Amino acid sequence: MLDLPGEPLATLTPPQGLSIGARLTVEIVRMALRERGREKPARARMTDAPLTDGPDLRARIVATGFPVMDMVPTGSDRLEQVGWSELIDHVRTGHWPFVGGALWIDATPAMTLIDIDGEGDAPTLARAGGRAAINAIRCCDIGGSIGIDFPSLPGRGERQAIDALIDELLPQPFERTAINGFGLMQIIRRRQRPSLIEQVRLDPVGTDAAMLLRQAERTIGTGVLHLTTRPAVVDHIARHPDWTAELQRRTGRPVEIIADAQGKGSGHAQ
Repeated sequence: MLDLPGEPLATLTPPQGLSIGARLTVEIVRMALRERGREKPARARMTDAPLTDGPDLRARIVATGFPVMDMVPTGSDRLEQVGWSELIDHVRTGHWPFVGGALWIDATPAMTLIDIDGEGDAPTLARAGGRAAINAIRCCDIGGSIGIDFPSLPGRGERQAIDALIDELLPQPFERTAINGFGLMQIIRRRQRPSLIEQVRLDPVGTDAAMLLRQAERTIGTGVLHLTTRPAVVDHIARHPDWTAELQRRTGRPVEIIADAQGKGSGHAQ
């Protein structure tokens, strides 16, 4: 039981002789995960390190070495310029088109499944689909067990070419099987947090709340900023009053949230 608001649970393999009720310092090595039909608690391990908060999102991005740019609610929308809304639509529907075909991606409790569908000769479709699948894995930070269903490739050389393509495109660390005669490959990647697919598909209310708040901070106008959305999203935002306070600070406008029982999706701001 973690000493945090709500006393969330985490799994831990303690050393022998540890008594029930003892206080420990642990490090969270995997976030809590929401899966279809169940929730898995966070995973922890013993540590002697000083008690401190883990790195926030900005610190984690900085640690990768990639450049960091702060987003502001005015000016050009850089996220939309690179297709943020389209990405969320792909995640929601599970349909990811590419030239010559499409991916169908679904997150199951056992693994994330990626099906490559399309027309044309199998080797060409397998190469294009493989590139698209790896792009989706990297973009959504899909971890754990991943199954990719390629078109059937009877030739050993054709299958080895796809194996080599995956090794070229997907950064280490990961493990994989060779693609078999039925076109199936399994990939295992480190899983420290839910993928974007799991977050969006398994928490639609939280996703709609985030999309509405993002839309609201870029809404042009003066006076009261009205956010109209379905009741579940209203309740979710109300449980996080700091979100509304931050929106008011960033827009310079008072915020009013209106429940629409007939509303669908994330709603609208004006």
